[in-house]
Amino acid sequence: MRVGVSTFLTDEGIGPAALGAAVEERGLDALFVAEHTHIPVSRRTPYPGGGELPRVYYRSLDPFVALGAAAAATRTLLLGTGIALVVQRDPITTAKEVATLDLVSNGRAVFGIGAGWNREEMRNHGTDPRTRGRLMDERMRAMIELWTREEAEFHGEFVDFDPVFCWPKPVQRPHPPICVGGGGDRAFARLAAYGSAWMPTGVPPEELGEQIDRMRQVTGTETPVVVYAARRDRESLDAYAALGVERVLLHLPTRPADPTLERLDEYAGIVSAYG
Repeated sequence: MRVGVSTFLTDEGIGPAALGAAVEERGLDALFVAEHTHIPVSRRTPYPGGGELPRVYYRSLDPFVALGAAAAATRTLLLGTGIALVVQRDPITTAKEVATLDLVSNGRAVFGIGAGWNREEMRNHGTDPRTRGRLMDERMRAMIELWTREEAEFHGEFVDFDPVFCWPKPVQRPHPPICVGGGGDRAFARLAAYGSAWMPTGVPPEELGEQIDRMRQVTGTETPVVVYAARRDRESLDAYAALGVERVLLHLPTRPADPTLERLDEYAGIVSAYG
């Protein structure tokens, strides 16, 4: 079982280049960063974690710019979005950003995706929350066309373009791995359609086994599992490993350099146990 980290990069914490280098130096194999373009002042949509929305949501950096900086400071570290809010993104621009990150990192990009939860945020991007699932699926299919065809074309309900050239193409073929977030049969259907791995968030191992069985029943394949914001106590990590989880992403609090490095030193001990 491999071990990486998931975090919010902000203007108040350690920078992406320094963080990427520190993560790689300690043997952790992946850095996944969250995305929120903005947070509406209206807080009508409740925070899924309960209580007040944490400060990091208001101040998160652009994931692709930040991961590009981390790519320049590392050689082997996987660089992932956790998650990119596809329903708030133009598919042509996003396809170029993912492919560019994959190019400048020499094939280390991982595209973690989800439909999002903040309804006011997505409405500001012109997205109807009621149709965001269909919108995400179309945008993903369109991006795959852009990555894999020299002359890409797509005609759908939400995405519509005649043949276009769109370069660069990703280094990884046919495209970078797509980690699908969310749970339930709708997420599993997306995973079967275009996903490379399932990325549940914070699911404890005692609940995960049954969900993995259902996911693989729907997808019909031994789809890999990457647990985002995984529990890090030894008992839970042993249980994740016993379930055949491919990678756990340990939550890294957003802090300045010194406390961040101290936490990463702690995580390095976990790598030595499971790597």
